[in-house]
Amino acid sequence: MAVRTPDPDPDERDDDGNPRDPLRGLGGGAAGGLGAGSPGHPLGDGSFGSPAPSNAANPGWLTDVELAEARRRLPILYVEAIPVRTDGMGQVTQVGVLLRATPLGEITRSIVSGRVRYGETVRDALFRHLENDLGPMAFPLLPPQPVPFTVAEYFPMPGLSAFHDDRQHAVSLAFVVPVTGTCEPRQDALEVTWMTPEEASSDSLAAEMEGGRSTLVRQALASVGALR
Repeated sequence: MAVRTPDPDPDERDDDGNPRDPLRGLGGGAAGGLGAGSPGHPLGDGSFGSPAPSNAANPGWLTDVELAEARRRLPILYVEAIPVRTDGMGQVTQVGVLLRATPLGEITRSIVSGRVRYGETVRDALFRHLENDLGPMAFPLLPPQPVPFTVAEYFPMPGLSAFHDDRQHAVSLAFVVPVTGTCEPRQDALEVTWMTPEEASSDSLAAEMEGGRSTLVRQALASVGALR
């Protein structure tokens, strides 16, 4: 099964109900092709980089068509997180794996993941997606400057890496994040299953996960000395 990085969060909309886009204003306006209108094209004329008339009040937001075009031209930045529980000595005792339903009705295992918005720090993006997927009472422990344990590269062309997303070229910063509270999944996550490190790194779980994301889980466990 090919790995697919998630679509934007369902609640990523402004007060008027228009979709928010993390590539807002990327590239410095017209020079980058993703800002508020290209030279010679008025706002809302439907050209690439110009918002639809309904979004003219927020000229930085990309339409679905523009986002698809951006994905064809630019790498998209993501954050991914493996939530864990630790004992008093800081050793990982449990790993949280999400159970998700895909738009096609398939049930898969996955991890916390999502895009970084324009103007958002990596730490803020990580916290936002942890709260979106695990609920506001998860209480993730994030340091002031989170450091990823690896960088995963997703390509639309199979075979270039262990990860594949047929929609886009995505670069994902992956983190191990201890959580101390109660996890109540929201949005498209159906539940959080807590597993031992041995169960989380097993071949049986890898068969249920979204392609190469099982590789990320094993790399995460190895980075904290929990892979036996």
